[in-house]
Amino acid sequence: MTITPALVLSAIGIYCGMLLLIAWFTGRKADADAYFIGNRQSAWYLVAFGMLSDSMSGVTFISVPGNVWSQGFGYLQTVAGYFVGYLVIAFILLPLYYRLNLTSIYGYLEQRFHQSAQRTGALFFLVSRLTGSAARLFATAIVIQYFVCDRWGWPFSGTVITIIVLMLVYTIRGGIKTLVFTDAFQSLFLLGGLILAVASILQQMPDQNIFGLLASSPHTQFFNWDYQSQDYFWKQFISGAFVCIAMTGLDQNMMQKNLSCRSLRDAQKNMLWFSVVLILVNLLFVSLGALLYAYAGKNGISLPLNVVGEVATDKVFPFLALNKLGLIAGMAFIIGLAAATFSSADSVLTSLTTSCYLDLLHLDRRETMSDKSKQRIRMMIHFGFAFLLFCTILMFKAFNNQALIKTVLKLAGYTYGPLLALFVAGKFTPLKPSAGWLPVVCILSPALTWLVDRNASSFLGGYQIGNEVLLVNALITLGGLWLISERTVKAQASNS
Repeated sequence: MTITPALVLSAIGIYCGMLLLIAWFTGRKADADAYFIGNRQSAWYLVAFGMLSDSMSGVTFISVPGNVWSQGFGYLQTVAGYFVGYLVIAFILLPLYYRLNLTSIYGYLEQRFHQSAQRTGALFFLVSRLTGSAARLFATAIVIQYFVCDRWGWPFSGTVITIIVLMLVYTIRGGIKTLVFTDAFQSLFLLGGLILAVASILQQMPDQNIFGLLASSPHTQFFNWDYQSQDYFWKQFISGAFVCIAMTGLDQNMMQKNLSCRSLRDAQKNMLWFSVVLILVNLLFVSLGALLYAYAGKNGISLPLNVVGEVATDKVFPFLALNKLGLIAGMAFIIGLAAATFSSADSVLTSLTTSCYLDLLHLDRRETMSDKSKQRIRMMIHFGFAFLLFCTILMFKAFNNQALIKTVLKLAGYTYGPLLALFVAGKFTPLKPSAGWLPVVCILSPALTWLVDRNASSFLGGYQIGNEVLLVNALITLGGLWLISERTVKAQASNS
């Protein structure tokens, strides 16, 4: 039996139907507290397992195996740094959030500084998550478009609209209460799809085992000790830790489900178990990449190329799974990709709505407004972000020209840098930056970081900035916050 567009759409349709059924059961009696924080009754093991698909996304599912062609197992250098980042989140950030009884983590910035800091942090989160989720959703939409919808003449915009509408239907009412269950369900299918894909390749090469294939592969190099390279080990490890802290610990989307756990202890157990499982799953992802290239090489299969004649790494896994590896591998790929994508993109609509509702508009403080009016506004915000996500995906499609996993991490360095600086300044320094100047500093810092990144190679002897652009951005922002802090302003006034 061959994989046809009708079969692919049928599988996705059945999968989405199961999601809608879960959403119906969990969202029937959901109130505002259930939408924002799951009534603080979420089981930690469901949250931990659900975070797997939420953190992986369609980007990981497609780009990490494909990127083994040029990077080998080098991506695991970053993942090793993630483990350190999760320890910081579990024992420094989560206790802070639970002690302050936060629903939006950017409420801390208001308590430590002022509303200007809270709104600035929330705005950077909105930009960060909107662009990141657009990249993740784009990864899936482009695959479905290339292998299915193009054959039927269905436009790319129509594919994206269909996906977003499906996400809207099952998140609009239940919010976090629903997402805890749907994300766990989707993690099960993501992991199952990954395992079945590996098993299908091994079945096609029965004369070799997985360890022999990996040992003989030219794509399994782990360490990179060239300090000038973007993939230098210590650069990837240290930046990976800070990327994890910023993109998980300072990200409302990733923290909102953690804050729905019954207690701090449960949230910490969730984070620690999740960090261990994430490393093992990423090891499986890069191993899959090496196996894909070994299979293609053994069978003389020509890999898809991009416009400049290089291997199109983001198309390798879908190309082989849907055209060469058989029915089981193809369907495992489709379901796994759908699980990763829906999980990473659906929760962002809820977290963006939460941050806008609480951090920007402060609707929770309007005691004269009825609950029904608040709910109507909340739903309008939810729909509004769905539209913005659609527009951002189309923009991303127009300008993206490199491996998606690198694009997302690069964008994160520019948008999460000010967030990291604000939380570091609040937690570890006595700085009290001016409310009026703080947004200006946070906006100018990414621009200065871009200039440094663009010219680093020429004035640092060929050194290339990689994921550590996040640290550069945070340090520049911290310097700006120091310049506009109350003590500095008073000192400058007294000297004039």
